[in-house]
Amino acid sequence: MKANQILSPVLVCILLFGFLLYSYVDRQNDVTRLRLEIPKIAKEIQDIKEENTRLQYEIDLFESPQHLMQLASCSEFSHLKHPLFKDVVRIDEGLALQVITEEKEEVLSIKPKLPLAVGSRQ
Repeated sequence: MKANQILSPVLVCILLFGFLLYSYVDRQNDVTRLRLEIPKIAKEIQDIKEENTRLQYEIDLFESPQHLMQLASCSEFSHLKHPLFKDVVRIDEGLALQVITEEKEEVLSIKPKLPLAVGSRQ
């Protein structure tokens, strides 16, 4: 009977230790698996960055003034015309662009850096 009373807690401790050891090893396996995926993901990120750089270069080439002028001379874009200066409507700053602060009751004028071009008259 005494052997059974001593063996029971020792067996429970061994089982608990085994379970904790298994949990630790399983967690370490998960961490190792994730560490092995890091270089693959870093390579994918590098490839995506290179692709973005290549695409940005192509966009810059397409939007270059020389290419746009070549497109403007094509027959399919011949209906597009540059607006004349007299056709562009400009709105100067006015009362709508002034802000009154409640604290000081003074008028702060907001001045745009560029004039606002609304469109052309046709």
